Amino acid sequence: MTTSIGNVASVAARAGGSVVRQVRSAIDPSAARPAGAGQPASGWLSVTVFREPSDVDTAALPAPLAEFGDRIEVRVRPAPGGKGTELAVRLRDRPSGTAASRLTGSDPQADLRSALRRAKQLIEVGEVLAVDPAPHGRRTATPGGALLEAWTKVAPKAGVR
Repeated sequence: MTTSIGNVASVAARAGGSVVRQVRSAIDPSAARPAGAGQPASGWLSVTVFREPSDVDTAALPAPLAEFGDRIEVRVRPAPGGKGTELAVRLRDRPSGTAASRLTGSDPQADLRSALRRAKQLIEVGEVLAVDPAPHGRRTATPGGALLEAWTKVAPKAGVR
């Protein structure tokens, strides 16, 4: 009898810990990563583009990155192992983004991350690929649905975690 109560308590504790980690990562995404695994101190964001380095012209950047103008630094070099080109960008003046600014969608670093992802698609494919929008119409609001809608709005800036 005691063993089954201990097992239930153990499962409940693990489930509670999982919920706490999910909530913390929604409020502060850096909390979901282990110490030292956050953004590099240099602030460079990079992607590997499946093109030759000569095909990526820093003077004529794709529109998503060109909109940043002189506010960004751009670096282009061959990717390791000859697998395309590494395109890296960073903000010249890096404001510190808070959890509140990330949740409201006003994080310049997140905007740059999103622009870099779109620029990669433009260089490789020639267009920005998009997911079909949610169906039109009225849906009944539920707590889970509201959370999903809020996360969907900020997800394009967050990237894959």
